[in-house]
Amino acid sequence: MKYAAIGPIAIHYPEKVETNEDLQRAYPAWDMDTIYEKTGIAARYIAAPDECASDLGVAAAQKLFAHYGIDPQSIDFLLFCTQTPDYPLPTTACLMQTRLGLPTSIGALDFNLGCSGYVYGLALADGLIRQGSCRRVLLITAETYSKYIDPSDRSLRTIFGDGAAATLIDAVDAPTLWGFKYGTDGEGADTLLVTDGGARPAKDAIHPRHRKRWPSSLYMDGPSLISFSVAQVPKLIDAILAAAQLEDTAIDLYLLHQATKKMLEQLQLRLGIGDERLPLLLEHCGNTVSSTIPILIDHLRRGGRLRPAMRSLLVGFGVGWSWSGCVWEETWDDSRSSFVASS
Repeated sequence: MKYAAIGPIAIHYPEKVETNEDLQRAYPAWDMDTIYEKTGIAARYIAAPDECASDLGVAAAQKLFAHYGIDPQSIDFLLFCTQTPDYPLPTTACLMQTRLGLPTSIGALDFNLGCSGYVYGLALADGLIRQGSCRRVLLITAETYSKYIDPSDRSLRTIFGDGAAATLIDAVDAPTLWGFKYGTDGEGADTLLVTDGGARPAKDAIHPRHRKRWPSSLYMDGPSLISFSVAQVPKLIDAILAAAQLEDTAIDLYLLHQATKKMLEQLQLRLGIGDERLPLLLEHCGNTVSSTIPILIDHLRRGGRLRPAMRSLLVGFGVGWSWSGCVWEETWDDSRSSFVASS
């Protein structure tokens, strides 16, 4: 049997960078120092009006192919995670197949998950590889949440950034991802949602949990999301460790969805984990939803903080409510552009 391993990753951002200084000039009444202290975000990338999630995802995949010498014809399956697809139909992954020059023999699908989406994508890829129909899966995550946000919305515009990550997942001889656990609680659907553009009539749509303060299509109840995360993530981590038959001391890094600095600090306090084991990466790009974990992995690899044989917990949580996680052993050596044997 073959198993999935996380190979090289490529990141792509839109050209436009929006800094806290830009927002301060446009909205002098906004207390950007306090906002930065809570969010940990100093800048974020914003897609152009004619730039969609598929454009960002295609650009990330093209970077991946070019930098690592990957033949597009070697891809067996394309997984595309987004909550901002180009159209209600057709499936955006089908459009990306032809733009990327992938073979027509591949499978291609979209899945609509946000902050938990990367781990779900890894689980789907691992299942495809384990059951023998694929050897090489391309997992792309991309979002353009900015298209849902009104410029005057202080609560959202200061947090979310657009971006994409392309991850090559290859078949290897030993497990590198295990202990997968998931959770879903639709009772929290009213804390982060967009009800425009779907088939359900507006009169029957889910109502935001509290009064909407800004005219954005996107609504977020930050305090409720923090309460949910602080309650569920520690239990999720305990379940993953139990399923993997590991103790906390066996985990080198906790790679959590990069929501906001405040949320991660509260989780860190609840979990009792030091800064060296729970990295934070928000300042230059903001919360990029499904792409935060691969962006973090790429950053840690390039900085030498993530090396072969290290074990990490990958944990995503948020919109839905949806949460997921697993244990991951790093086997990709970026300096050599090759896999090393798993321990």
